Amino acid sequence: MDQIDELLTRGVANIIPSKTALEKVLRSGSKLNVYLGIDPTSTHLHLGNATHLRRLQTLSDLGHHVTFLIGDFTALIGDTSDKDSERPILTRNQIDANWQTYKVQAERFIDFSQVTIRRNSEWLSKLDFENTIKLVQQFSLNDFISRELIKKRLASPDVTIRLDETLYPIMQGYDSWSMDTDLQIGGTDQTFNMQAGRILQRKWRNKDSFILAGEFLEGTDSRKMSKSWNNAIWLDDEPNEMYGKVMSLKDDLIHRYFLLATNLPQSDIPASGHPMELKKQLAWQIVSELHSKDAANTAQSYFESTFQQGQTPADIPDVHIKSTNIIDALVESGLAESKSAARRLIDQGGVQVDGQKVTDSTYNLQPTTDNLIRVGRKYAKIKGV
Repeated sequence: MDQIDELLTRGVANIIPSKTALEKVLRSGSKLNVYLGIDPTSTHLHLGNATHLRRLQTLSDLGHHVTFLIGDFTALIGDTSDKDSERPILTRNQIDANWQTYKVQAERFIDFSQVTIRRNSEWLSKLDFENTIKLVQQFSLNDFISRELIKKRLASPDVTIRLDETLYPIMQGYDSWSMDTDLQIGGTDQTFNMQAGRILQRKWRNKDSFILAGEFLEGTDSRKMSKSWNNAIWLDDEPNEMYGKVMSLKDDLIHRYFLLATNLPQSDIPASGHPMELKKQLAWQIVSELHSKDAANTAQSYFESTFQQGQTPADIPDVHIKSTNIIDALVESGLAESKSAARRLIDQGGVQVDGQKVTDSTYNLQPTTDNLIRVGRKYAKIKGV
């Protein structure tokens, strides 16, 4: 199997208009304009994003003109393709702070001496109202509201759809047209948005283009890995945390993770074995690729001594907090990114204090003694306040 075969088959859900047509162009020697776009709605990229980053680098290695697009302007709206409610609105300062971290994380997969970085504010911020009208005239509102998630939201009296949300696919389509794109890379949830790019290329350039939609990678709760659902394995997770998250996966995800989240040749992916040993092999592989073999070895030893043999880590950090409320303690100790994330962790049964599961978000720590908090593979020792 050569690079093109691997590109067109490994973890690929759909190719539009067809795999045969795209393969013919790729083998013809033609150089394509290719892009992957990611909105900076968080400071992190996750392992699901990495499946597309790998494809982007493969296309660069094959000699194509590749762009890593930062959706700094589309992030002002936020994509609702995989969301059953409207996204929170970010400020420009938040967006700028987020995207600054993306290149550092993406460099684990992409050689940026070969790949161009662009921001879609370059063209979207320059659209005046007249040209915006001409742009939206190329699309139908019926297509937008016929999408399953949008229909579900419209049917709910408690959920609204902001008018600007209907513009998101059009803006993404304009990204594709502005870069004269031949091939768009994304997840299956992006297919509707990527089709907008094909529409504009066909209507305004009389040119056909391609979509390669990859399968999505499930997160630690078996839903699609997402920045919003607290189920992601982040590219900048520390080795011990990354290893532990992989070990927490359900057994039926082992093969998919070997396929979508590692560089192992498909011929080397184990077909059978004991789930615990397979997950340890998987976790080692992922940590070694994203950090180093030494880091993977250390993380494996830490997991085996701490979780398989039941030892409490000796290097748990001491944390002094201002409030004894469990929500505040989780945030102040760094065990949760936000209060809403802390509540989700409690609701999912993922928080323990001194070995006892916490089920109530109003729980208060003992103010005069040390409290050992555990969240998954993370610990913090809260000093008496």
